[in-house]
Amino acid sequence: MARLDGKVAFITGAAAGIGRATAILFAREGARVAIADISTAAAEETAHLAGHGAIAIHTDVTDEASISAAIRATLDKFGRLDVLHNNAGGSTPQDNNVVDVPVEEFWRVIKLDLFGTFLGCRYGIPAIIQSGGGAVINMTSNMALMGVSGRDCYTAAKGGVAALTRSLAVEFAAQRVRVNAIAPSATMTERLKKLVKANPAVNKLAESHLLGQIEPEDIANAALYLASDESRAMTGQIMPVDSGVTIY
Repeated sequence: MARLDGKVAFITGAAAGIGRATAILFAREGARVAIADISTAAAEETAHLAGHGAIAIHTDVTDEASISAAIRATLDKFGRLDVLHNNAGGSTPQDNNVVDVPVEEFWRVIKLDLFGTFLGCRYGIPAIIQSGGGAVINMTSNMALMGVSGRDCYTAAKGGVAALTRSLAVEFAAQRVRVNAIAPSATMTERLKKLVKANPAVNKLAESHLLGQIEPEDIANAALYLASDESRAMTGQIMPVDSGVTIY
């Protein structure tokens, strides 16, 4: 029996990178997957690659009406929601220290990474409760667990995601909703490869991996564990998948 048989998963930012790898893996493990992304064409490509009835839904996670409509469309199509993976996010080369970074970059990252996660939970958790419980998987970062220079917008947003994860785990445990987060280090998506070239701090971090580079599939495997019943006794936890970066 596949590990996600009978489950429905909603994954934001699933058009590429970690989200795409996770959507494909979840579908392979039996889930019906809603691929939510602002890039419609790439989301449809992910749905085709995932198969197993996966659907693409144009979604802007920073827009309340958009995320609400996307969750509703998922329920209309599949009748339930068991797994919410708030994967959409990311930083840009404009990130910098708190003194020098453009203020608009701070609000961009907060809106995408933190507010987008907040909205996903706001509309996804009630749907999971309606289905009898399930799993929320947020995406924080190893940078929320350690000091890293030159990324003050991103660390602020991802630190907020980590704190929100713990609070939601306490709030919704009685309704059988588990809320955990993954904290990756630099993961070799196409977007990250470009960022590594542009930002010395990220490049230095990528070079410090004890077990070599992290691939999107490594994060997808962690998400599969958190989505499955194998993690039924786990909530409020931040799971580093960082090739050992945070241990030294």
